Amino acid sequence: MTRIGIPPAKTFNVRCWMMSALLGLCALPAWASDGEICAVDDRDREVCLAAPAKRIAALSPGATELVYAAGAGEQVVAVVSYSDFPPEAKEVPSVGSHTRLDLEALATLRPDLVIGWTTGNPAEQMETIEALGVPVFYIEPRDFEGVASAIERLAQLADTQQEGIRAAEDFRQGIAELAATFKDAEPVEVFYQVWDEPLMTINDEHFIGKVLTLCGGGNVFGDLSRLVPRIDDEAVLAANPEAILAGGMGEENRDWLTHWEQYSNLQAVQNDNLFFVPPSLIQRPTPRLLEGSRLFCEKLEVARERR
Repeated sequence: MTRIGIPPAKTFNVRCWMMSALLGLCALPAWASDGEICAVDDRDREVCLAAPAKRIAALSPGATELVYAAGAGEQVVAVVSYSDFPPEAKEVPSVGSHTRLDLEALATLRPDLVIGWTTGNPAEQMETIEALGVPVFYIEPRDFEGVASAIERLAQLADTQQEGIRAAEDFRQGIAELAATFKDAEPVEVFYQVWDEPLMTINDEHFIGKVLTLCGGGNVFGDLSRLVPRIDDEAVLAANPEAILAGGMGEENRDWLTHWEQYSNLQAVQNDNLFFVPPSLIQRPTPRLLEGSRLFCEKLEVARERR
């Protein structure tokens, strides 16, 4: 485990940071060892703060949701594009997208903690932020417990443990209730569509694959090696799933499901088991994954009833 020591926010030289974002790096201040607040991030690094975070930058929509769930929404000073939940997050200044950050804009907001997405943020820019002495805590939950744990760890760093622990336990309890309800459900073979062009799905190791398993679903592409494999129509036709679940380009766009209606021999089409799920409820590993899981389970129960 790597240990990252972090200085208190008052030691930051903001002008140096702003210039270095464009021209180079400024010297790193030393961090204090007394009274530290520490948590282990999803890169297995122990990140320590000299004081609770009061100015947080969340650099992905999922990170934003998790910080708010941890009870630290009032401390968020920067987000990125598509950070649309909770609604108040849309009022927070944006510093670019999760794939390309505006470092100068970020610097002017003086964050004392940056929440990075493990695989989503640009590595070079994140390295620049860390080299400037700004604490970066990486998260990217890969399963249900990862969501709950991320909330608790963020609450630890923001000193909002009471609300964070409550939110994490509510999530755990909701998932446990679904697991108990559907543990003996008859299997439903499912194709879940992540994207249309190129056509993409998920395997059993992906957190959405774990949702399918939770609801008694069998992922027809679960054995593929990649978390998000690229496939084609012919592969779906060969698998002949009993149900197809998909989101779309937006929270109410069902066009991806319409595409499959042309294949009248598909079991999912014959049984009218083409189900829309709002992508933000299922494609972000945040507390709303519980709502998305309930919706998944409801759709698969409909598929069972239509046999």
